[in-house]
Amino acid sequence: MKLSVMAGVLLAGVAFATACGSTPAPAAAPAPVAPAAAKVTSSTPPADLRAGLNRLFEEHVYLAMGATSAALGGRTDEYKGAVAALDTNSTALGDAISSVYGKDAGAAFLAGWRRHIGFFVDYTNGVANKDEAAKAQAVTNLGQYAQDLAELLNGANGLPKDTVVSLVKSHAGVLCSIIDLQAGPDRMAQFAKTRVGAEQIHQIADPIAEATVLKFPDKFAAPATASR
Repeated sequence: MKLSVMAGVLLAGVAFATACGSTPAPAAAPAPVAPAAAKVTSSTPPADLRAGLNRLFEEHVYLAMGATSAALGGRTDEYKGAVAALDTNSTALGDAISSVYGKDAGAAFLAGWRRHIGFFVDYTNGVANKDEAAKAQAVTNLGQYAQDLAELLNGANGLPKDTVVSLVKSHAGVLCSIIDLQAGPDRMAQFAKTRVGAEQIHQIADPIAEATVLKFPDKFAAPATASR
């Protein structure tokens, strides 16, 4: 409640009591002032990295699915806005990789990431045109992208290739299933599955963050004492 509204409510209460001829109650003793709480934060470089990557990856899911929903619904302006925001998100992810692994690695990640978004566009077009062959080709391309990303991450920080492939294929599978639902009437199922996709991608962000900290411990050394 805004302060101006609160003041109005209090003044109205005083006026009502006066109009009814009530005897003013004795002033209450002032409440003791509690000491200011100590400012404690759990922010550390590793925690910031993990939180930042999770935010960007989760944002990717919602923006990508916003774009595909708009495309299937023929909402052109909404689609353009979602695509622009999605590419801003992709650039931010590339910048995050560059800040730790260097510009070449960041550029390679960004190029592949944009390519995999294009495969979701291909899948969406397949759904819109009821073209099962196009959908299957998009899934194949997403599977190859999973292999490519696994190679990149394994070379950069040692993440096991098989694990990365499995996680990225799961990500692709969930998003493709959301696109299928977007073409149908069941909105409850569509949004429920979108939440699943947003949660699942944390399984990609978390290992990347952990492997990055292990690869570059000096860059992510925690402070000696908790900040107060």
